[in-house]
Amino acid sequence: MDFNQTDSLKSAGFSGFKSVEDLWSDRSCIPKVKGVYLVINSAHENTEYINPGVGGFFKGKDPNLSVNELKEHRVQGSQVVYIGKAGSLTGKSTLYSRLGQYLRFGQGKDVGHYGGRLIWQIKNPERLIFCWKPTPDEEPRLVEKKLLETYTHQFNTLPFANLSR
Repeated sequence: MDFNQTDSLKSAGFSGFKSVEDLWSDRSCIPKVKGVYLVINSAHENTEYINPGVGGFFKGKDPNLSVNELKEHRVQGSQVVYIGKAGSLTGKSTLYSRLGQYLRFGQGKDVGHYGGRLIWQIKNPERLIFCWKPTPDEEPRLVEKKLLETYTHQFNTLPFANLSR
């Protein structure tokens, strides 16, 4: 799978490809099932960062990194800035609920989606794109792990906002 080719992502089962701006207006298109998702920065070659970002605080903790730290996390040549999961075989979380939390965090709300918070320090985060892949018969954590391994093989590091390095 080529993380920089939309056709490749679609062939791998990803759909949606909606901007943050569109999803802030209406997220009804997000499936109410478990799965995995990607956050794409199609302007990745010209990325600028902001500090502070637009993300909320979780449990009073400042989610922001300095612009220099953000630049250190940048993955040259990659449009995918985050790989995440929603739900589990036993849990009730869905793509709809998890991405809803993520999007509310990006609107400055204090919600429990601290993972991937660095995307909210990308200038013009409303232009970022979300796509998702339902995993009705697979454990999202395992699918996410495989995606991260594939990504790491392609770029020799984790995506920009996946902080477990």
